[in-house]
Amino acid sequence: MTQLNVKNLDHLGIIAAVVDELGLVDYINEQLQENDRAKISAGLVVKAMILNGLGFINSPLYLFSRFFEDKPLEHLLGKGIKASDLNDDRLGRVLDLIFMAGISRLFVGICLKAVEIFKIMMASAHLDSSAHLDSSSISVEGEYKLSAL
Repeated sequence: MTQLNVKNLDHLGIIAAVVDELGLVDYINEQLQENDRAKISAGLVVKAMILNGLGFINSPLYLFSRFFEDKPLEHLLGKGIKASDLNDDRLGRVLDLIFMAGISRLFVGICLKAVEIFKIMMASAHLDSSAHLDSSSISVEGEYKLSAL
């Protein structure tokens, strides 16, 4: 008798495919240049964080691996990867590496990869037609109540 083992994939397969198409795992590994010989690379941990974050889960890091217990991890992250590999210690080390590498720099690099790979046309309202990205600015819109000085 063959035993059937059902795993819950939902929308995570599409997200994993987009992450793979961007080459995000290799990009993160190159940028962080981790010396650790961990079973799961920093890039794969980031991929797992993206899958978790878009999996509509809001739980502390120490429960992170539970999210993946009913997911087809070998399909999403690779052969031999288990939920227990995604423990809070591993996540914490990768988050530290990301902070040290510069979150904004990594984000802009990922955005530029997406523009290149998905051939996103960029336009600018500037006369010289060059596009600029200032990832450090925050824009707020709305009416403000003026207070008397």
